[in-house]
Amino acid sequence: MTLNVRQFEDSDAPRWDEFVLGHPHGSPFHLTAWKRSIEETFGYRSFCLVAEEGERMQGVLPLFLTRSLLTGKALISSPFAVYGGALAGSPEAAGTLRDKVGSLGRSLGVEYVELRNFSPQQRLGFQRVDRYATFLQELGPDEQSILEAIPRKTRAAVRKSFRYELSMETAASPGAFIDLYTGNLGRLGTPAFPERHFTNLLRNFGSLADVREVRFEGRVVAAVLTFYFRDRVMPYYGASDPAANEVQPNNFMYFDLMRWGRRNGYRVFDFGRSKKEGSGSYDFKAHWGMELRELPYEILLVKRKSLPNVSPNNPKFSLFIRAWQKLPLPVARRLGPLLIRMFP
Repeated sequence: MTLNVRQFEDSDAPRWDEFVLGHPHGSPFHLTAWKRSIEETFGYRSFCLVAEEGERMQGVLPLFLTRSLLTGKALISSPFAVYGGALAGSPEAAGTLRDKVGSLGRSLGVEYVELRNFSPQQRLGFQRVDRYATFLQELGPDEQSILEAIPRKTRAAVRKSFRYELSMETAASPGAFIDLYTGNLGRLGTPAFPERHFTNLLRNFGSLADVREVRFEGRVVAAVLTFYFRDRVMPYYGASDPAANEVQPNNFMYFDLMRWGRRNGYRVFDFGRSKKEGSGSYDFKAHWGMELRELPYEILLVKRKSLPNVSPNNPKFSLFIRAWQKLPLPVARRLGPLLIRMFP
């Protein structure tokens, strides 16, 4: 039969998710739960593609049309996600998706198309972007083996956290987490997400996501929103109270999530994407001794002549970051959701 590529329809959702869950490079950001959340929170129009042979799904590619004063119109797979890109069941399906991406980008008049691939096997052959890496750790069979796999300096920090009466439990609501996360972003000079971003994610993902809180002396000192996908634990948004740094709440939080994950049948701890060497996030994750994997993102230039760079490491944004860091937290919380759309 001939392969056909068409746009996603609502009735495709069950088969789409089944295909994603069965594909070796699938991720939470390929699921329709992410699609619904992005549409509900940011209003981006989706142009998700389905490659099929007769009634059989052979490939999927989530795509969203975004607009930014910095980069203009773009198709991104997927906005605010660390992974994305095409999931193809055959080279032929990948080829048909590649052809459709090009024609769709031209018809929509976008500046570029960005595919946030996890694996080189996902690449469609566009220009490689060598800017990000991700950190993965195979979880040992028990708590002691997980602890021993952590490098000495970080292991000492984790053990130091054991001296304090820290506890970690699933949160009844994301309120404390949102407060911590917004405050942390403000200190970094980064606009905050709207609160509905997190509530929409938790509602749409259901049992595949939660917020866990670390408490010390009756107050929340750290919290993390985590996705659970197949055999992976994926802490995605994490934050802590800098006033509690002495008790090591961040190190306790991630170690406790590792041991909890292993006890509940998860095999891999996915620490997620960081900009390559030079960022605080990269340095923190590197100290956990995890496997570093380059992320083979790729970009198809349509109207643009050069690759976009909206990374905070871009010197063009240094003045903005310094100014944002000085804003009072209530002001940053009000303005952040309006500006975050510029950095999808």
